[in-house]
Amino acid sequence: MNRFVLAGTGSGVGKTTFTIGIMRALMKRGLTVQGFKCGPDYIDPTYHTAVTKRPSRNIDSFMMSHDAVRAIVARASRDTDVAVIEGVMGFYDGKSPLSNEGSAAHISEITKSPVILIVNAASMARSAAAIVKGFQLLDESTNIVGIIANQLGSKSHFEIVKSAIEQECGIPVIGYLPKGAVPMMPSRHLGLVPAIERGDLDSYFESLAEAIEETVDINQLLEITKAQVLEVSASIFDAQPERQEVHIAVARDAAFNFYYEENLELLRAYGATLHFFSPLQNEEVPEKAQGLYIGGGFPEEFAEVLANNEAAKLSIKAALERGLPTLAECGGFMYLTEEIVDRQGQVFPMIGVISGRVRMQDKLAALGYREITGVPGNFLINDGEQAKGHEFHYSAYEGEHSSPAYFSKGRFRAQLEGYLTENLVAGYTHFHFASNPQLVKKWLTACLEVDNELFPVINES
Repeated sequence: MNRFVLAGTGSGVGKTTFTIGIMRALMKRGLTVQGFKCGPDYIDPTYHTAVTKRPSRNIDSFMMSHDAVRAIVARASRDTDVAVIEGVMGFYDGKSPLSNEGSAAHISEITKSPVILIVNAASMARSAAAIVKGFQLLDESTNIVGIIANQLGSKSHFEIVKSAIEQECGIPVIGYLPKGAVPMMPSRHLGLVPAIERGDLDSYFESLAEAIEETVDINQLLEITKAQVLEVSASIFDAQPERQEVHIAVARDAAFNFYYEENLELLRAYGATLHFFSPLQNEEVPEKAQGLYIGGGFPEEFAEVLANNEAAKLSIKAALERGLPTLAECGGFMYLTEEIVDRQGQVFPMIGVISGRVRMQDKLAALGYREITGVPGNFLINDGEQAKGHEFHYSAYEGEHSSPAYFSKGRFRAQLEGYLTENLVAGYTHFHFASNPQLVKKWLTACLEVDNELFPVINES
């Protein structure tokens, strides 16, 4: 099959634009395309999904094992023609400046995927070859098989850059985009605006594909990105449920859509049936729910609507009061506080099961990987047990409580964080269950235990 990493020399070089444009161009040829995203980003995969009509998958060599990475790629690609893996930041950028861990380079090595490197060659000629040569030599085990140049002034500019790179680096330059060839994608404080909020994007995707087809050799791309099929034996996703079915309610809409697809897959693998509902549409927690998952997203962008949707708020509060084991991550955590204060100082009342408020700010509050250690009383991650995750937000929690949910360690800080009760784990960190699938088993066990306490006669019968 064809499989390749579409990497960049740095952030903002055009990775997502090229990724979704190339995906659409490949689909126009009748090919089935599967998207992947290196790293913890939630937003870019929404565009992959919108283009390919298949759920895009995050693959991350820090938050999950190499075997799990390969299993995700193999499972999702088995019925497709082309797997397109969008890189993260610059090709070698990841967890540490001293290693490839967590980088697109690491993912390309783990998955044995050829690499197409995107270079912003604006105002360059021969110097573009020096950039490519540096990327080749930093780690000679990487398999960079082709180059795409971006932000060029003209076709003649492309020919100059192409000749320099091909002579000095020995790999083909398969195409380019001129400056202004495609419209800018809308963005805000956490990056691009998620595709789920933008409605029908087909015309936009088509215009990208047409622009790319004019100046990028798609035939050559397919010729140089042949990759061996990944053979994977049993994996963490092949669990055999040992218990009865568990029903988990999942808040999912434009306000709450930051979920790792593999988190949902692992819940299903261990016996959960997922029931999606929309707080933004004022929907209540489904009656069958034995547990509740409120992921991250942009509650601040929909704060007024969420504040006025009393049925949804009361339903979630009642579910927590009944004892449903609940995980609330980032945006979900914000939704459970007493209020959200936006950048203009407007105050919007939220659910109020967590004392304190969340205030939006212009300055980035936190960004980076997290190593998570459980504390006593946490139903999801036991005292001393470990998992991995990620944190990225522009808001700050203002309040006091004496019940942190876990110990969180990042590159620049290590501290107790979040909010914990007997049935609620809430905080800014997004867990990745592939880092420790035992979290899923513990959560589902807790759901059954609470359900048996609430409805012992029904469950016994």
